[in-house]
Amino acid sequence: MARPVWTGVVSFGLVSLPVALYTATDSHTIRFHQLQRGTADRIRNRRVNERTGDEVDLGEIVKGFDTGSEYVIVEPGELDDIAPGRSKALEVSGFVDLDTVDPIFFDKTYYLGPRGEQHGKVYALLQRALAESNKAGIATFVMRAREYLVALKTEGDLLTLHTLHWADEIRDPHTEVPDLPGKAEPTAAEVKTAHQLIDALTTDWNPDDFHGTFQEKIKALVEAKAAGETTEKAEPAAQPTGGLDLMEALRASVERARSPKDTGEKASTSQNTRSGKKTAAKKRTGSSASGSLKSLTKAELYEKATKAGVKGRSSMTHDQLADALSKGR
Repeated sequence: MARPVWTGVVSFGLVSLPVALYTATDSHTIRFHQLQRGTADRIRNRRVNERTGDEVDLGEIVKGFDTGSEYVIVEPGELDDIAPGRSKALEVSGFVDLDTVDPIFFDKTYYLGPRGEQHGKVYALLQRALAESNKAGIATFVMRAREYLVALKTEGDLLTLHTLHWADEIRDPHTEVPDLPGKAEPTAAEVKTAHQLIDALTTDWNPDDFHGTFQEKIKALVEAKAAGETTEKAEPAAQPTGGLDLMEALRASVERARSPKDTGEKASTSQNTRSGKKTAAKKRTGSSASGSLKSLTKAELYEKATKAGVKGRSSMTHDQLADALSKGR
């Protein structure tokens, strides 16, 4: 059973609830040791007195604030003494509509549990009230000598605590991000086709459908190198759409996104009627396999030309791309 990272009291109005805070997430990052190149010697970080060069025990290290002329030493207990509620209180200052909290403010998630079965009713009351009202309690509290702004909300049948960024920690994107579109405006047709692409790619959110593959590739790389083998390199990144007509790329994307569903429906119809007619998707596949490149869209031809390294492809028409590919240029 996990140990709480913080214990204290949540209070709203005159109601108080003793709680324990638990870490909600794990990191699956693969960690490497630092070694000196050409050896198996580990490199370790040590706490060293910069004047004497001697290693210092952790218990002998204190916090010091540099005033310019001297260091002011602050003990851990002194930080607790000045913390709101002596670091044990989480007082809800108000409740807000959850939908009004911009996702950019959310940082880390914790599970919040009652500290003792006798507090189960108060816990259940707060959880149900927040769930039915779709609101979050906003509060501040101190943990490990740091003050946090937090949102108290529900996830299923339990309470969760989400640390939030302070307003002055959110950077202005217009000063941080170069080359924002500015006055560049897409055409109405491009916007309409983009909506069609989004609709075609819309699916239900199920986090279990996703898992990180990069960590698996790192493991495979390590295993292959240990066995003296080589691993395949990843596919190169997609080329920018700049050299290709945007509208053509959008239409090709919509067609590709819809093709699995359409192919299945048409194949079923064809099998039921036994007409012997092939679906459009099957025709395209058969034509492509037989070398009829002109049955492909310009976007598909351009993608193949990019992989084949066809020179001058950005200025070619549909038929010119097909001819260049067929000649192996």
